[in-house]
Amino acid sequence: MGLFKTRKVYYLYNPNTLAYERVYPSAKDRFFAVLKHLSSGVLIGAAVFFICMYYFRSPVEILMEKENNLLQTQYDILSRRLDEALSVLEDIQQRDENLYRVIFQARSIPESVRKSGFGGANRYAHLMNLSNSELVIETAKKTDMLSKQLYIQSNSLEELFSMGKDLDRRSQCVPAIQPVSNKHLKHMASGYGMRIDPIYHTLRFHSGMDFSAPVGTDIYATGNGTVIYAGWKQAYGNCTVIDHGFDFKTLYAHQSKILVQVGQKVTRGEVIGKVGNTGKSTGSHLHYEVLLRNRPDNPAKYYYMDLGPEEYDRMIQLAENHGQVMD
Repeated sequence: MGLFKTRKVYYLYNPNTLAYERVYPSAKDRFFAVLKHLSSGVLIGAAVFFICMYYFRSPVEILMEKENNLLQTQYDILSRRLDEALSVLEDIQQRDENLYRVIFQARSIPESVRKSGFGGANRYAHLMNLSNSELVIETAKKTDMLSKQLYIQSNSLEELFSMGKDLDRRSQCVPAIQPVSNKHLKHMASGYGMRIDPIYHTLRFHSGMDFSAPVGTDIYATGNGTVIYAGWKQAYGNCTVIDHGFDFKTLYAHQSKILVQVGQKVTRGEVIGKVGNTGKSTGSHLHYEVLLRNRPDNPAKYYYMDLGPEEYDRMIQLAENHGQVMD
């Protein structure tokens, strides 16, 4: 008995009648036949779809890929430009720190302040899910860094500009002459730095300069300012301190006589006292200090209105050659 199909019409050979008789399939047979054809169609369609997806791209995909490549190129260009801008800004910062702030003797801006960042990684968490997220985040960090450093540098230049406007008044206030008449450098006794104590004979830091002179020699204010101390000070004897503004103060010790009072305004070259031998002193002299931001600074750096280049070199040599101080 054989079975064959012709256009969904089925026949079965009957040996008893020696004839083919038409067979009508059951509903179950029809269901499975339809399911078989549908499954085959779905499998073939899926295979064709994935082959097309793998080997062929849609116009939308091609356009998106072009846009993505263009965007990445733009980010690369932006990143390079930010690097160049940061490099230029760093040069300005170096010039600001090592030239302008030195000229105006302004406070230094710490590197930690100039180059400080913006919080942690959470600041850029919303960018993590973007394509090329590393490039986008790195560019965002550079942009933030540039923005903050520009803000700090802008404030720095504003500060220096303000100092520049006060340059004339500042030049009158900076302690720029010697505190005693010493044109020929005959009164130089000892300089700033490590020296031998005259009483204890031990090495110690000498925070000013000593000028040997007879008792009663005039002492001059080395810059315009206001007297903030005038009286006895332990070890310093009769002592005067002048606040010159612009972070400068000067101290005049071991005086025999103080000629100014607290709150009095003084000008450069004005006589403020007389050389003496009071306090911890081994002879008649003036101990003179320059304080910058309340810390001792070498007074020899500030005699530019009083000494020429050769005289300045000679004064430095004399100060260095005296290993023992007078107080």
